[in-house]
Amino acid sequence: MKRRTDVTLEQLNAWNKNTLGEHLGMEYTEIGDDYLVGRMPVDHRTHQPLGLLHGGASVALAETLGSVGATMFLDLDKQFCVGLEINANHIKAVRSGYVYGKATAVHVGRKTQVWEIRITTESGGLVCISRITMAVIDKI
Repeated sequence: MKRRTDVTLEQLNAWNKNTLGEHLGMEYTEIGDDYLVGRMPVDHRTHQPLGLLHGGASVALAETLGSVGATMFLDLDKQFCVGLEINANHIKAVRSGYVYGKATAVHVGRKTQVWEIRITTESGGLVCISRITMAVIDKI
């Protein structure tokens, strides 16, 4: 399957309006043939009590990038995606700045998609690695 080429960063960022992604300051920064890149600030919205990036915020970024990436392969008049499973391994702590996520398609099928999401620091250090499995559902 091929990614829809009519999708723009402006459209994707507009989808964030009034969502968790907007609340956490997420933004999409790059679209590729089989990947989507975005970033999220590490600040009071995404910290846990010790002042570190909350693991749940990393998973929220991973799920957002993987879900939106998967959606870029669908005819939105006929299909939508829902998450079946997500996992995450937290590798490195971050206190401030931005983290960057790159969601890359591992499998894009007619009924399921699998995406790997690598979250890194501004200098490229690995913060979290995640994988999400999406179900492709036909609209009735």
